[in-house]
Amino acid sequence: MGIVAVAAIAATAIMLTQSTWARQIELGADHRQARQLVPAGVDWARRILSEDRRSSSVDHLGELWAIRLPPTPIENGTASGYIEDQQGRFNLNNIVRAGNVSPVQLEQLRRLLVILDLSPALADAVADWIDTDSVAQGPGGAEDDYYLGRESPYLTANRPLIDVDQLSAIRGFDPAVMTRVRPFVTALPRATAVNLNTAPPEVLAAMVEGLDIDSARALVGQRERAYFRTTEDFSSRVPRGLVVPVQELTVSSDYFMVTLHVSSGETEAHGTALLAREDTAWPVIVWRKYP
Repeated sequence: MGIVAVAAIAATAIMLTQSTWARQIELGADHRQARQLVPAGVDWARRILSEDRRSSSVDHLGELWAIRLPPTPIENGTASGYIEDQQGRFNLNNIVRAGNVSPVQLEQLRRLLVILDLSPALADAVADWIDTDSVAQGPGGAEDDYYLGRESPYLTANRPLIDVDQLSAIRGFDPAVMTRVRPFVTALPRATAVNLNTAPPEVLAAMVEGLDIDSARALVGQRERAYFRTTEDFSSRVPRGLVVPVQELTVSSDYFMVTLHVSSGETEAHGTALLAREDTAWPVIVWRKYP
């Protein structure tokens, strides 16, 4: 009897082990499939943006690329994703040109921060992080001596930001500030103009000195009915007396972010990629974050 009982227990243990092993293999296969579909989703976005560039030189939120892909059934799961125009946001790297701080762009960032109910001194800290000198911009600035005094010391980057996530290393950019500012800023590899057709009212108000947020919202409302075909078209609609910096504005874009979510079985995979379609018909990947 004892031998039979031991044998039964051993058989049960073997069956459970095999079942667990089989389950792990199944989950592993699901995860591999999900991961493989993320790059395919990026290529889907690249194709859409390529075809869009061939069909029109103006980019606006009524185009195909701006339509979010809802959870769509695929084999053993779903896929969803969306493309966002990064030139509808304020490019933080604009504030430093050839290693020197641009007073105009720095003031635009300060205005954006004020509109977002944040301290304008944060702009000084961003400038110091990117510029190549060791002189703090102002009371809110921070160079090496500030960061070396932290519990885990480090140095300023002294180069352009690669990703908005890097803001978290800069003085004053705590999680609450990051959450507030993230939808309105970007970090692109070169100086870029703001797309009037995709920028939120907060960014439009920051770009045009004297443009209040209510007027900016009214312009966005007009844009939804008829997008801006030229910068002159936008200039003709702003309140009289305001100077529009047309050289810093545009109605087309080169940089887009694609965000993807794939589920396969009981596993999930996410991915993001910054795409550029500057000099080629087929957008290139500037950087990517795959699982």
